[in-house]
Amino acid sequence: MTQHSETFRPIPSRPRVIVTRRLLPSVEARMAELFDVVLNAQDIPMTRAELEAAMRDCDVLVPTVTDTIDAAMIAGATGEPGARLGMIASFGAGTEHIDVAAARSHRIMVTNTPGVFTDDTADLTLALIILVSRRFSENAEILREGKWTGWGPAVMLGHALGGKTLGIVGMGRIGQAVAHRARAFGMDIRYHNRHRLPGAIENMFAARHVPDLDTLIAEADILTFHCPAGPETVHLMNARRIALMKPGACLVNTGRGQLIDEEALIAALAEERIAGAGLDVFAREPQVDPRLFELPGLVALPHLGSATYEGRGAAGERLIANIRFWVDGHRPHDMVLPELP
Repeated sequence: MTQHSETFRPIPSRPRVIVTRRLLPSVEARMAELFDVVLNAQDIPMTRAELEAAMRDCDVLVPTVTDTIDAAMIAGATGEPGARLGMIASFGAGTEHIDVAAARSHRIMVTNTPGVFTDDTADLTLALIILVSRRFSENAEILREGKWTGWGPAVMLGHALGGKTLGIVGMGRIGQAVAHRARAFGMDIRYHNRHRLPGAIENMFAARHVPDLDTLIAEADILTFHCPAGPETVHLMNARRIALMKPGACLVNTGRGQLIDEEALIAALAEERIAGAGLDVFAREPQVDPRLFELPGLVALPHLGSATYEGRGAAGERLIANIRFWVDGHRPHDMVLPELP
């Protein structure tokens, strides 16, 4: 056993690791070499009871964003004699599904895998911006249904990206990667962030900071959301703010489904008060409101932002590195700390 200088739990040399979902075969094989690993061969999301049982039976739990780990579950896994859970090594960048403060109070290390999906998510964001702006999805449906009557100079028209104002809400890693790509399309880039970026970064992307979110929403031709999930960002884009959008504007969300009030978005699209929306995330995943699929101007994808072999492989490697750092008694680079109030 080793022990961190901080007050985390004792660490076995070959920890028992339970993984809640299937990972890439190469990642699972490497984990099997290094750890006493239990894999989820069926790739069926665990129930709350199954997660609680797993947390009582492992040194390291490897959850994903689909697994909610709350304070009661953490207390239940650590409150009995012989409790062994010492680390929650989450696969993915987001940690809103884990009560990090509760974990730390029970001497449990929490890590994530930030940064590995930045380019993949930015690529998908640009794809949705293009699909929605050019109406590719609905026009492809016309072709599939045999309703295409041939080329015409005034039919099946969308909008070019050059010269359009792109409003980026959340200018972290992914927001900046989107700005980098959008600049190549000749877009006018404006952003809203909790903290203004240094001037050198703004100059790099030719981006202008807009302190007031409502102002950015009213100015943008396209809005894209890349802010973290949390109580303060639930329904960040609500009915009032959707009403501020230009009639020809559209929005794209590859962040978290809770950022958008889906009822308000459905109403705006149904009444054609905005031009369109591109969604890769939804409020109640994996359930998706069926009304969304009947709306004009909507492109919907099943949470594909990080769905590349390269990104998922890199996340797996970071995950393994975090566990190995912990086993060796070192502080992992990706340790997550509770947010300050």
